[in-house]
Amino acid sequence: MPTSRAADLPESGTATLDWSGRRADARRNHERIVTAALQVFTERGLGATVPQVAARAGVGKAMAYRSYPTRADLMAAVVEHQLQWLESRALAATRETEPGPALGEVLGDVFERLTQDRILAEVIRRGAVPAAVQSMQRLVALMGVLLVAAMAEGRILSDAART
Repeated sequence: MPTSRAADLPESGTATLDWSGRRADARRNHERIVTAALQVFTERGLGATVPQVAARAGVGKAMAYRSYPTRADLMAAVVEHQLQWLESRALAATRETEPGPALGEVLGDVFERLTQDRILAEVIRRGAVPAAVQSMQRLVALMGVLLVAAMAEGRILSDAART
């Protein structure tokens, strides 16, 4: 699975700003900024700046700052985008007929994202984006659903959840 691509981006909107009512060019600029932020934060980690993202997106710094007034706002949008992808992946897996293999695939996706996406891994490790906590809780709950279903299926030992 490749890391973030423009095709992975939602058509409009993020957890931090609602872009659905905006002009088409504003939505495109927003998508370019988030795509660029995914790339720049992956390459440079949490030290990346909004001007670096704006340059990569091909938009002016003012445009980037209007959309995301602080680096923390931009990081939150990137992290929320990544967690939304993982959450939707886990939700789809709960609908699979064989939960054991589905759990394995989702776990693979989670760990692949964490190894390839420096900002996501750092934000989760540091707790740097408070809004990510709720997304992580939903992701963990979905993984729990898959784990219980895989245990009921007999693919995972019933005492696997014990510590």
